[in-house]
Amino acid sequence: MHPRTPWCWCWPCRVRRRRKYAIAFVILIIAAALLVHGHVQPGNTRPAPTPTTRTTHPGKPRRAPAATPVMMTAAGQDLTWVGFHGMQLPVSANAGPRDTRRGLASGFADTPRGALLAAINIGVRTAAQWGTAIFGPTIRHQVTGPDASALLNAEETAYAQLRATARVRPGQPAGQGYATETGYRFVAYTPAAATVDIVTAGPAATGTAVLASTRIQVLWLAGDWRVVAPPGGNWANAALAISSASGYTLFPGER
Repeated sequence: MHPRTPWCWCWPCRVRRRRKYAIAFVILIIAAALLVHGHVQPGNTRPAPTPTTRTTHPGKPRRAPAATPVMMTAAGQDLTWVGFHGMQLPVSANAGPRDTRRGLASGFADTPRGALLAAINIGVRTAAQWGTAIFGPTIRHQVTGPDASALLNAEETAYAQLRATARVRPGQPAGQGYATETGYRFVAYTPAAATVDIVTAGPAATGTAVLASTRIQVLWLAGDWRVVAPPGGNWANAALAISSASGYTLFPGER
């Protein structure tokens, strides 16, 4: 079974979820909805943030200020939401992304808001369903870490399966997104590295919403934020099912 990101709520995946629900106990519906394609890991634990090394350019010392708790909590405020293959993703005039050509997203501010926006916009774009023209360059150029190659290989395999199901031409998107970015919680932040938990809501077959919390680490490298590939190249190893968004900061309009 190949991994799917927590943002993969495309039609083929929804159809498969319905089959799972038919045999699931009611009490396990929420967990089953998120675990069908290895979206999340069960239980209440997840990997600790990977230790990172601060990277700078010789002769160009970092000048980004340290963040306060208020800055991290307010990172999700004053954002604009734009459409992306059926989903709504957050952007900011001063925190990025500054470049969204060809469906990609880059150019984020070295601030808590920039780190949050990079985690969401880059993380979402690693999903196979958007097609090779999006997930390929995103993973190759904006994902780092020892498991980046494994992530690319997994999404290429997943895309081949999705494309066959959706019957689209090579490279084309294989479906729309049905997930909603609901909230976030910073685990750690410095101007060189940040770890943030992103809450995503997706539709269940019953019409209710199911929630997943995905831990995403970003590093400031070569003048922009890069996402660290999840352990084993599988987002299931960085995510878990949650019953509510209590304890997270909700984006405006999410209740």
